[in-house]
Amino acid sequence: MSSPTITSPSSLALLGGTPIGDVVYSKFPHFSDRAIERVGQVLREGKAVGLGRFHSPEIVEAEETISKYHGGREVLACSSGHAALQGALAGLEICSGDEVITTPYTWGASTSCILHQNAIPVFVDIERDTGLIDPELIEAAITPRTKAILAVHLFGHPANLPRLREIADKHGLALIEDGSQAHGATIGGVRVGDVGDASGFSCMGGKVLPTTEAGYLVTPNKDVFWKAAMIGQHMGRAPDEGFPEELRPWSDSLVYTYRVTPLNAVLLTEQFGRIDAWIAERRRHADLFREKLQGSQFLSMPDCAEGVKPVYHLLTMNYDAEAAGVSRDTFAAALKAEGMLAFGYVPSPIPDWPRLHWQGYAGPKVSWMAALEASGIDYRNMAIPNCRWRVANSIETRFDFVDPQEHMVERMAETIFKVEANIDALREHERKNGAVTSTKG
Repeated sequence: MSSPTITSPSSLALLGGTPIGDVVYSKFPHFSDRAIERVGQVLREGKAVGLGRFHSPEIVEAEETISKYHGGREVLACSSGHAALQGALAGLEICSGDEVITTPYTWGASTSCILHQNAIPVFVDIERDTGLIDPELIEAAITPRTKAILAVHLFGHPANLPRLREIADKHGLALIEDGSQAHGATIGGVRVGDVGDASGFSCMGGKVLPTTEAGYLVTPNKDVFWKAAMIGQHMGRAPDEGFPEELRPWSDSLVYTYRVTPLNAVLLTEQFGRIDAWIAERRRHADLFREKLQGSQFLSMPDCAEGVKPVYHLLTMNYDAEAAGVSRDTFAAALKAEGMLAFGYVPSPIPDWPRLHWQGYAGPKVSWMAALEASGIDYRNMAIPNCRWRVANSIETRFDFVDPQEHMVERMAETIFKVEANIDALREHERKNGAVTSTKG
């Protein structure tokens, strides 16, 4: 299919011209009439608190529904993706001083879950094209203190799970998956979340599987499930069937409040009945957009390895700032002025963030600083060139196309080609005024 035709490279909206028009998405999150009615019934019955399976048939239904989706694995519904990930670490008994190898290019919850266990994040660089952790850099980062690898399936693109599993097994490490943006993505026919020793998923209202605020943990190991429940569920779910007697002496209310509500348990059940259709529509629109983007001078979507089927939460593109002669932020601002949301999702490499720098730290006290200092780790000025390149050169946009919106994909492509047709004017604008300093939507 040919690229959209620009009859005239009319002036950019950023420079005073007429914008192409807003890219309008499907209504999302969307809740069916049945889901709304079921939530209403829960409220009418006064079921506001979810203490576990023993107290809530809604939680039983949700966890059984998710377990079926994940091939019969153990499932712990909880309040957020962060809660699920911290539960994964706690369930694997990864805590004080243990090292977890992970990515520097992601949302902060993938790191803060490690910090909240007083464990030590160890960052390795990413693959430039995909933004995912580079498995070939992991073995060099393993020390006697390393206990796990935490891989993030960023932007719905699966990390190289076969290679990560191979490395983890070789070195006796746990493999943890953050699937918060990748529900239903597969690699080699296997869903993300079904390879790791424990996996965490977010189901807040902006995710591929949306509720209001919720998440869930997936694990093949009952022991991991119950130990995760002990740190974030009411009394460790001790009244639930199957609670191990050997853990009962340690079950108390010294927990994080990571419970799921019956309201969100209902939404988890109902939304899982619709997720496959949503994923199929997102993929269909992404395939169309990839085809149209082939004529772009400066933008490309990451390639998919053989056997990889991503989902599309946010859509990410790699921008060639050197070829364009314009910074990513200025190019993204031009897209946004035309009506297309465009931004850089990761603002800077996580190791650069001051709250990880115990050396001379003068900010508000945080619980993990003493553990970082005791480990002696130094995150300052890390050599992570691919991460730094991607922070400066990726462009993300919303991609909530869950019903037919082909004309909006056309508009996205038209917007990109209009900006590219006016690249000389954009270069001159940046030369005179400097680069735009923020692309956040």
